[in-house]
Amino acid sequence: MSHEPTDPPSPRPARRPWRAAARILAAAGLAVNAYVHADLASRYDPVSATISQGSLFRIETALAALAAVLVLFWRRSLGDVFAWLTAAGGLAALLVYRYVDVGAFGPLPNMYEPVWYAEKDLVVISQVLTVVAMTMLLVGRGRERLLIYHSVSGH
Repeated sequence: MSHEPTDPPSPRPARRPWRAAARILAAAGLAVNAYVHADLASRYDPVSATISQGSLFRIETALAALAAVLVLFWRRSLGDVFAWLTAAGGLAALLVYRYVDVGAFGPLPNMYEPVWYAEKDLVVISQVLTVVAMTMLLVGRGRERLLIYHSVSGH
């Protein structure tokens, strides 16, 4: 019977398969969001104030594409928060402008559109899936850090 010391607990828990699945789901949701906004942007160019709704769609396209790349390849908290904010912000804007006639606001045009159509449904679904997947990743990361702290500190 050996009395050699045992290895300390690993400072990093094993990767869980659900994390990879959540990243793929979130990136797919962000990619769909980017594609639909890019596809629709030119149709919304006439809706304009200082900035056109088409330009806002192009900005959403760029943000969602960047977020998808960060989620898949950078895998850091900051990128995950950026992805969550991109999806949640886009979803909030879509729902507000679907149900509330905000009117033109500063440089933004009046984007009130009280109808549902296939592309809008697809964007809502993709953004909800992204928010759920990113929430799971962010909460999971926080729990893993807490577990590491407790195992290392002995609490």
